[in-house]
Amino acid sequence: MTTTVAVIGCGDVSTVHFEAVAKLDGASLVAVCDTDPQRLACAMANWSVPGYADYLTLIEAVRPDVVHICTPHDRHAAVAIDCLERGVNVIVEKPLAHTLAAGQRLVEAASAGRAKIAVCFQNRYNATSQAMHALLSSGELGAVTGASATVMWQRSAEYYQSRPWRGTWSGGGGGLLMNQAIHTVDLLQWLVGDVIAVTGNASTRFLDDTIEVEDTAEFVAEHSGGIRSAFYATLANPFNAPVTLDVVTEKAVLSLKGDLTVTHEDGRVDIVPERTSGSGGRSYWGVSHELLISDFYARLDDAKPFWISPAEAEKSLRIIKDIYRQSYPESTHTVS
Repeated sequence: MTTTVAVIGCGDVSTVHFEAVAKLDGASLVAVCDTDPQRLACAMANWSVPGYADYLTLIEAVRPDVVHICTPHDRHAAVAIDCLERGVNVIVEKPLAHTLAAGQRLVEAASAGRAKIAVCFQNRYNATSQAMHALLSSGELGAVTGASATVMWQRSAEYYQSRPWRGTWSGGGGGLLMNQAIHTVDLLQWLVGDVIAVTGNASTRFLDDTIEVEDTAEFVAEHSGGIRSAFYATLANPFNAPVTLDVVTEKAVLSLKGDLTVTHEDGRVDIVPERTSGSGGRSYWGVSHELLISDFYARLDDAKPFWISPAEAEKSLRIIKDIYRQSYPESTHTVS
């Protein structure tokens, strides 16, 4: 039986979703949706499917089995909830939502179990991330004693001017942490353990004449078990450097920087290479959208929730919003 698919939001990141669906056996793209007439017309022409400016009209007309949500952040939760309430399965891009309140509503809607939902933290499917998680979970390297991560990237004023919602609290829910570094925040808490306390700061050091959100942030987190991690990220770097994530254990140091290097206490060094991307998407999105999407479709008939659920995605959202609360104590729209 064919699984029918619709994509809501035909902007930049939709590229990898369209490509992944095209490669799936038994899946058929049947409609697209965007409020921008030019993007909508382009997607309709590229994929030879009907298009809609309103997603509810699409759902009623087409009745897709799965919807991919690639809209600006402030629409993630509302669109996903409407789909779930109508029994439509959902893959939604990160972040879970632009506010904690909206994220909590989506968590509650997902718990009702009317349909299945996944949140796109695709970097958990990277070969290096999977290897790190397996090694740390096995216990063979001893207990984790600490961790650190960096995201040293570059974004221009033109990047924000081309999609004005990105640089706003109302549209993006935040800046660097919500739109770029959230994947590394997610990996850090997934690999090291739930964050039970965080102290940090977010600020605008480089793009203050262009955006109202942060372009630089740092924090120190306490994870379950008393483990500490340190994190630094900025968009003021002269170029997009590889993300780094180092985890220290009793018997080894695991260093992620493109590939994964595991340096054992006895001097042995193991290297796990990362896959290269064959997608038309941008390299900094990672290489594993296709794997996450394929896995989601393979589990559609599984009664259990998908493993990267709204409840799981809410963890990184809460970390980020806690940093915003500390950084902008007199502002309410940054953390609501």
